[in-house]
Amino acid sequence: MSLRLSLVCLTLASCLLGQGSERLSLESIAHPTLKKTYAGMPGTKLEWLPDGALLQTKREGEKLSLLRVDPKTWEAKPLLDSERLLAALVTAGAPADAAKAALGRGSFAWDSRRGTFLLDVAGDLFHVDLLSASAKKVAGGKPDEPSLSPDGTQVAFLRGNDLYRVELASGQETRLTTGGSETVFNGRLDWVYQEEVYGRGSFKAFWWSPDSKRLAYLSLDETKVPVFTLMDDRVQPQQPHRARYPQAGEPNPIARLGVVDLQGHSSWMEDPHAGQETLITRVTWDPKGYLTAVMTDRIQTWMEFRRYEGTSSKVLVKELGQPWVDAEHHGAPIFFKDGGFLWESEQSGHRHIECHAADGKLLNAVTTGTWEVRKLQGLDEARGLVFFDASFRSPIGQDSFSIHLDGSGLTRLTERPGTHMVRFNATYSAFLDTWSDVQTPPQQSLHDGSGQLLRLIDANPSEGLQQLKLGKVSFQQVKTRDGILMESMLILPVDFNPSRKYPVFQEIYGGPGTPEVHNAWSRSMMWFQFLAQQGYIVWVCDNRSASAKGQVSAAGIYQNLGAQELQDLLDSHAWLKAQGWADMERLCLDGWSYGGFMTTYALTHSKAWKLGIAGAPVVDWSLYDSIYTERYMGLPSVNKAGYASSSVLNAAKDFSGKLLLLHGTLDDNVHPQNSVMLINALQKAGHSPQIVLLPGSDHSPRAAQHNWARFQAMWEFISKNL
Repeated sequence: MSLRLSLVCLTLASCLLGQGSERLSLESIAHPTLKKTYAGMPGTKLEWLPDGALLQTKREGEKLSLLRVDPKTWEAKPLLDSERLLAALVTAGAPADAAKAALGRGSFAWDSRRGTFLLDVAGDLFHVDLLSASAKKVAGGKPDEPSLSPDGTQVAFLRGNDLYRVELASGQETRLTTGGSETVFNGRLDWVYQEEVYGRGSFKAFWWSPDSKRLAYLSLDETKVPVFTLMDDRVQPQQPHRARYPQAGEPNPIARLGVVDLQGHSSWMEDPHAGQETLITRVTWDPKGYLTAVMTDRIQTWMEFRRYEGTSSKVLVKELGQPWVDAEHHGAPIFFKDGGFLWESEQSGHRHIECHAADGKLLNAVTTGTWEVRKLQGLDEARGLVFFDASFRSPIGQDSFSIHLDGSGLTRLTERPGTHMVRFNATYSAFLDTWSDVQTPPQQSLHDGSGQLLRLIDANPSEGLQQLKLGKVSFQQVKTRDGILMESMLILPVDFNPSRKYPVFQEIYGGPGTPEVHNAWSRSMMWFQFLAQQGYIVWVCDNRSASAKGQVSAAGIYQNLGAQELQDLLDSHAWLKAQGWADMERLCLDGWSYGGFMTTYALTHSKAWKLGIAGAPVVDWSLYDSIYTERYMGLPSVNKAGYASSSVLNAAKDFSGKLLLLHGTLDDNVHPQNSVMLINALQKAGHSPQIVLLPGSDHSPRAAQHNWARFQAMWEFISKNL
């Protein structure tokens, strides 16, 4: 049977995004001043209030207003506008210009009632009360990560690397921890815990108890973690950027879990695995006021969920890796009033929801099947309903569902195929839905608890798209050599002629559980369509381990990153070749971060690609951070063969094709050291990659000049060589 006939093809979208005649230019999609917005996010910013109303944050130029919106009538009543907010802050002692800038940023830390919020103004912390239209300075000295207590009477925050609290009524400030230093973080995450465990962007590592009388916190001792230095060469004299960064096999920060009362008396929780390196990956309180935590071993082959009574703890759930546990993407449990809880488990090879009694006993599986729960949204205990997001309908989409606690009555609440990002109100009687698909930029709508559409809030019309002449987009599943179905997206050139041969631009990320193929609007679409207008096929295919189809799909890469992923990509080429219109002598592979690793690995372990574009590549896994790397590779001292075989540096002599290499000079995630070592190895082997540095950029180029330089370099490289 031919590959063409054996293809299992599920064409979920096959359309012309635009039916006009206009063409994209590189300037229109990437230039710092000439870039056009063809599609944006919904403009109405809404949040649920505890009483079921909506809070709208509205910006008109420099003016900011807060409105209370009735979801039934859509009547909007002003709560506070920017002029009154600004006046209140200035009266409380905030400099006018700094207060105006802070309001413009809109980074508010709300209380649970959404009646007051905290705002940082030029390094001082202010408490703003919407009802009284008043503001009060509560702390100075550059406090950060502020958090209001559940009862709204206190604020906890970090100053330096120690934890403080202030009583709002009296203004009395209490230092809760001591000993914070350059190497000891009390209540603050270090770089690797923030990046690989708790989620990029927030360094907060403290949690209020339900009664507002205690705070749990992590204390991280980085004394033994090696310092990595990046040098900012944009200025004279050079400015060193130093950070403690544990590479694979190096000492991790030592984590302790403590509880501190309002007077600053700390109690340390006993380490149940004394003498063994562990990670504390989640911390929360149950409804009865007991502290709970999730921990794993260093290389993340097991996970325990523990409840503390006093300073000692009891295991409620223990999971063994299949072959690893994914603590980074494992949400905190959701509790019943009696202390029972809902738990996300991957023991079946897929992520599903379990119901456990307060003592940890497994009562039943709530969800089952060969699909993935993506997010546990919440619990309506009175009705016995669980709400969650999942890939049940399609592995490249996302829907929201409800189900009874006993596993019966699975109901899909979202209608249109595509990707739904849902936010429920407090009673799960209504939700906001931000939906998109591959041809439709995000739209926002309001639905009742059964999923019925109540109001289209943001149609988000993208008239500019309809003026463009764009290529046909389709999704299909293609088989690997051993019969596994991989998800793929194909964009054909404008004015496609099946009798011609076209060069292929292939995009890749490829990292575990991180797919690139989505039935959702993508910010990459305009770049892909620019290439389609220039006569290139765009091909995106998720290797099985990247598909987010569960541990059962990802396990084959364990302790040998690169090998299975590459073979899967080569298998996808067999389908392309069978179509007859892909020029298999003119393929370009492009990827950033893990995708950069895959690109450089592919060019040193195969001859399938004429060109490669690698951004910020990991070129040897011993150079990357410990927590991420060891989850998939184990320790370098134990898995020497795996680290050696996955190293791009070791295979530099086998390099084939041409390479464009891009890297930010202040990348604190995948250090520029990776690219420098690769350049050195390639030059020693007689190869000369093209190099583009992005001065001052971190791991994700955001500055307009970096984005423009990146796309200029890529297009020049592609147009000249492919």
